[in-house]
This record gives sequence, structure tokens and C-alpha cells, in this order.
Amino acid sequence: MTAIDRENIYDAYEEVRKDDSETNWLLLSFDDANKIVLDSTGVDFEQFREKFTDEARLFGYLKVISGDELSKRSKFVFITWIGPKVSVLKKAKMSADKGVVKEVLRNFAIEELFTDRSEVKEESIKSKVAKAGGANYGTGAR
Repeated sequence: MTAIDRENIYDAYEEVRKDDSETNWLLLSFDDANKIVLDSTGVDFEQFREKFTDEARLFGYLKVISGDELSKRSKFVFITWIGPKVSVLKKAKMSADKGVVKEVLRNFAIEELFTDRSEVKEESIKSKVAKAGGANYGTGAR
């Protein structure tokens, strides 16, 4: 089983989940010993997206504010990134590694797998979260 730096990852996970935190994403990567570690956290989606390189294998956790003018709430997205230049063996291992990560990053509304950086779009992700969230009862008038 792949090793994981649970403590540091969990602390970052809790920070992303806090309502009063500006931090809205975290990324996990693999260190030289193939251990899953906290790579980075941040507030800007473009900085998040820039990490999705051709050679990278990443797991991401992203906070999205969802709802309508009557009810705003935080929803979370679990993202797996497998760059197009990742070896076949490492690609295959990602599904098992994902299970290890999900033991720490437990709560999310949707899960996404990306292999093409052009697919990683903030508005598209927000739209999928809204669809998964059910009815919006807002009037559009506020």
C-alpha cells in the first residue's frame, strides 16, 4: 500500500473545509519515495490549474461556493489528475492510490478525473457541482 502523510494532509483538508478560511484548494503529489504528500494549498484557481502538468500525478480537493441568492453553501470536489506523459504503470496504480487518499479526504459532492488540462475549467466544475446539488429555489431577483 502507498504511504501517505496523513497529518499534514488532514490539517490542510480541515483548512479548506473551514467556512472562514480563504484557502479553497489543496493538491497532493508523490515525493521521491512515492509517498503521497501535501504539495500545495491556495486561493486562486489558476494557480491550482497550473500544477496540472503533463508529467504530474495529483489529487486535488477544491471548495466551490454553490447555491442561489437564498442559500449559499460550500461544496467540495475531489479531483484526480493523470498527466498525458505519466507511464502506464503509474496510471494503473492511481486507482489504488485514490483509495488511500479518500481515507483522509472524505467529504465531497462530486469526483472528477482529468487527463487533459483543457478540461480543467472552473466554470465547468462549478456547473457540475450545481447539478449534483439539486434544486435551486432562488428567484434571481436579489
